[in-house]
Parts: sequence; structure tokens; C-alpha cells
Amino acid sequence: MRLRIVDAFTDRPFRGNPAGVLLLDGEFPPDAWLRQVATEVNLSETAFARPLPPGGDADWALRWFTPSAEVDMCGHATLATAHVIATSGLAKGLIRFSARCGILAAETAADGAITLDFPTSSLTPVAADPAVHRALGAVIRSVHDTSEHVGDLLVELADERAVRELTPDIGALRGYARRGVIVTAAAEDPSRGYDFVSRGFFPAVGIDEDPVTGSAHTALAPFWAARLGRASLVGLQGGARTGRVGVRLAGDRTLLTGNAVTVIDGELLARP
Repeated sequence: MRLRIVDAFTDRPFRGNPAGVLLLDGEFPPDAWLRQVATEVNLSETAFARPLPPGGDADWALRWFTPSAEVDMCGHATLATAHVIATSGLAKGLIRFSARCGILAAETAADGAITLDFPTSSLTPVAADPAVHRALGAVIRSVHDTSEHVGDLLVELADERAVRELTPDIGALRGYARRGVIVTAAAEDPSRGYDFVSRGFFPAVGIDEDPVTGSAHTALAPFWAARLGRASLVGLQGGARTGRVGVRLAGDRTLLTGNAVTVIDGELLARP
């Protein structure tokens, strides 16, 4: 079984967010085996996809696992999967995925850039949880709850520097009930090619910090579109390892655009 490691939301190796990708010939193996593979790969997400019969609403069934849990929606591993399918010659142009969060689409352009079509997250203003405030140890401007498939708390900090220099108490965040916490702020200098910055912390599902979280941008897109007055924006996410996500808000859908690079292509010997 062929296993790839793909860096997503970057055009260079060792940047962006790495994901494992395993394309299956038939039905999904037992969940226990899928979790073992994801744990062995030990990245924030490993994607498993299998082809579906022609004529339906989707071309592939897609699932995502962290080293400790299955998740409802994942952007960077979807982009990585679309990259593998396209570069393997298994599809051209539009690819439709059936996932736990509904039907998702990915379209590969001639230059290799991939645009994902995801549901836009809702945003509900909430009071800052004192435990989260203590765990972050930063000045908080606003807090929003996201939709169920994203499942994060979106926290706006004072400025880009506060986001970049944040050192949260990961142990304290691990006990938080939601999937994770996204911190964000407007770009200090938009002439650098991005409009906002963010970082994502998800210790509750085994990921202390995720370099580039595509699903989080389905919440970041409406958040910053409302503040900056534009539907098309560019986000920069990450701490030590960063990536860029082009976002375009289209009502109840958010389009996420980025590149991907395969860095490892190997053989998985442990079959189910």
C-alpha cells in the first residue's frame, strides 16, 4: 500500500502542514487499523480515501485521523489528498469528496494550485472562558464559537506580534472541551502579502500546535472579511513552520486555495 507524506499550503518542502495520505482500493479497513496507521505516521492528520462508484454525488470517500482521534473536517489533509490524486493521474480538474461534514470539492488548476470548497463556519460571540484566558496569558479582544464541524474557539488577540510570541499553557488547554483554540490578529503590514495571521492549538486531539489548519480558515474567512471589508484575503498561519491560505468567502461556502508538495513516497507494509 502506497503511503505519501505531503506538505500542504506551501510550494516548498518542509513548510506548510504535513499530512499522511493513503489511497485505498476498496472499503475502509477497521477503524482500529486506521487509528494505528495514523499513530504510526504521527502527523497532525492522516487522510484515508477510497474511490466511489461513478454517477453519485462524490468521487471519493474521505476520512481523517489524528494520532488519537477521527475528526469531522480537515483542510490541509484534503488538499494533500487532492494533490496525490491529481499527480497520480487518477483525476483531472474537479474532485468531489464525501466526508463526515458533507460533500467537499477540490479543483486543481493548471499551475498546480488547489482550491477547496468547504462549508463556511458560523461565528457566535461568547464570553472569554477564564480558564482559556489563563492558558493563553494574553490580552483578548474578542472570542467566537465556531460551528460543530470546526469545533474551535476563535480568539482575537491585540496584534500580530502577540500571536507570533504567544506561548500558551498546553497542559491547561488539553483539558478544554472543544477541539482547540485558534488565535488570530490583523497583519501588521499587509504589503508582505497576507491580511491576517493565526495559530492553532489542539492538544485535546493530540496536536499541541498545528502549522496550517485549513478548516480553521472557514471561520477565519468570515471573521476577517467582516472586519476588512473584502471577501478575498490571504492568511498566514504557524509558529516555527508556516503556510499561506488564500480564502474567498462565498456565502455559505468558503474557498481555500494553496499548493502542496509530496516529500515522501513509500510503501506501507502492515496491511489490515
